[in-house]
Amino acid sequence: MPLLPSSLYGLARPFLFGFDPEHAHELTLEGLARTQNTPLACAYAAPRVDDPVTLAGLEFPNRVGLAAGLDKNARCIDAFAAMGFGFVEVGTVTPRAQPGNPKPRMFRLPQRDALINRLGFNNEGLDAFLANVQKARFRRNESGGSKKPMLLGLNIGKNAATPIERAVDDYLACLDGVYPHADYVTINISSPNTANLRTLQSDEALDALLGAIAERRHALAERSRRRVPLFVKIAPDLDESQVAVIAATLQRHGMDGVIATNTTLARDAVAGLPHADEAGGLSGAPVREASNRVISQLRAALGPGFPIIGVGGILSAADAKAKIAAGADVVQIYTGLIYRGPGFVREAAQALLQSRSAA
Repeated sequence: MPLLPSSLYGLARPFLFGFDPEHAHELTLEGLARTQNTPLACAYAAPRVDDPVTLAGLEFPNRVGLAAGLDKNARCIDAFAAMGFGFVEVGTVTPRAQPGNPKPRMFRLPQRDALINRLGFNNEGLDAFLANVQKARFRRNESGGSKKPMLLGLNIGKNAATPIERAVDDYLACLDGVYPHADYVTINISSPNTANLRTLQSDEALDALLGAIAERRHALAERSRRRVPLFVKIAPDLDESQVAVIAATLQRHGMDGVIATNTTLARDAVAGLPHADEAGGLSGAPVREASNRVISQLRAALGPGFPIIGVGGILSAADAKAKIAAGADVVQIYTGLIYRGPGFVREAAQALLQSRSAA
């Protein structure tokens, strides 16, 4: 991901893409962490498009957010706020620090505007994550008046070493920690890079997990007098009957929204390309249609009022609008930011504002 407006990114991208993907990622995050809240942030800052929408009791300043996974340790919240996002989601965080899967574990497929990663929830653990969240100044940086603060989502998961039958313990530990600091919390049960994690999407496992989380959220809300919305992030590799079961389970346990979708295990769209056979989750343009299909099925199953955050394959303003047309209320980008640059945030947000104005 560049530290440059999209207009200059065409010049910078060949240089950036000359680095190993994970090394480039780490260098970029280090650059963002060092320059946020300094005059150097002008290299990537842009005025935020105001296009407010209310979901799950929260007012989103605009409909373009950052997907989880890019800033796993919550080091660069203020930098992403400066890019004009309406909401930023950081993590996935696990209770204990873990290194993730062996390197190399990130691969570019530029012919298809795609990435494959098998990072495996590499992160510094809950305590370090919360310390970084509390350092963020974005809520104090708003200019006042009618300007609403950017929203912050905190994404939680399980440690790789935790047996799947004890997964609920990890989610509850993370929920306890992030609850006071989040505008919303995302329960990530759909990464393909932690063994057996996606089994939590199955009927009985999801019912048990969300039941325990809903009970803990009730206790936390009673104690803090503040009800934090809960979103669940699901995979694109689900059939219509699985989507219907998930939709019913979300509603039964009082979840506030769903994020569709995570990365895909499918490789049809990239077959024959270098790195196409690498294990991990595929993101970018090839996941677009599967994500839109799941969003459409969710909207049909959930009805018109249930919040859906659409993510997967947004590489253009038209892609963002297609997510809304499929049934999403707001969208998130990740791979599109890497291929298009920070200026893409404003471009997508402006397109969604214009499409709503024209409707």
